[in-house]
Amino acid sequence: MAYDLERINDRARIDPRGFVAECDAKYEKNVCRAAEQIIGNIARSHLVLLSGPSGSGKTTTAHNIERELERRGVNTHTISLDDYYRDVDPLTTPRNAQGEYDFESPELLDLPLLAEHFRALDAGEEIVIPHYNFDMRRRDPAGARTLRLAKNEVAIFEGIHALNSGITGHGSGENAAKVYISARSNVESAGRTVFKGTWMRILRRVIRDERFRSTPAERTFAMWENLRVGEKKYISPYKSRADIVFDSSLEYEVCALKPFAGGIFDRLPEGMPRMREALELKEALELFEPIDAAILPRSSLIREFIGDAGL
Repeated sequence: MAYDLERINDRARIDPRGFVAECDAKYEKNVCRAAEQIIGNIARSHLVLLSGPSGSGKTTTAHNIERELERRGVNTHTISLDDYYRDVDPLTTPRNAQGEYDFESPELLDLPLLAEHFRALDAGEEIVIPHYNFDMRRRDPAGARTLRLAKNEVAIFEGIHALNSGITGHGSGENAAKVYISARSNVESAGRTVFKGTWMRILRRVIRDERFRSTPAERTFAMWENLRVGEKKYISPYKSRADIVFDSSLEYEVCALKPFAGGIFDRLPEGMPRMREALELKEALELFEPIDAAILPRSSLIREFIGDAGL
């Protein structure tokens, strides 16, 4: 699916509130569709595996699916697969081509523990969910918590590797409801792509990282190279396993993100990795009418990246 630039700008100029409401309603329909399929799968498994690449809006979408499931009477627990990372060990932790720790690799996950926890949850047994401390690069027992699922409960395991064959290829992981999320739609004008779906994701990340993670844009662009390599190697090959494929792009989102990108691209240093792509993205942003973020509801997926999310 592709969006049309002229339609986007017309709606953003003439009726921005109505445009936002219309797009958010389409997103909510996808949330409802996912909830219905998850409920239909409970007889097979109480597990949901939710995957998607960086910047796809996994966190907000997982919480929105959780909210919809609970509205329908299904108690839901969302668990980050990040908490199942193994402790970093210089001798065994996988490295990328640059010799750095490969934090995109599924080998960092404790797959045997996940398999046991999946089995136990579907059997109605109690598990102890670990907590991973990224500052210490190891598990922190103080943050661990227990979980046992009742008949009307599900657990959503959310993370980039949720559909990896090491998780879905056997046992309870095979029977789980599987969801894949990504911003998949380009923006076109006169039959030509003027804004790529992948640009939506990196724009989300650049804005969020600068605003909330003290990470300058040049560092995010530098990391993006490894993220894209990791996606193609570890994430995209498994999206065909999904029962539900969810396009998290919003037709209005570039208009809403544009005001937050002001100045970011002007501060990029010369010679930065992916500079050419960054300049192309900056130029493409000029094609869009801005939308004031003040009109976005607190439930908007875009607020995961600009702030004031109603999670």
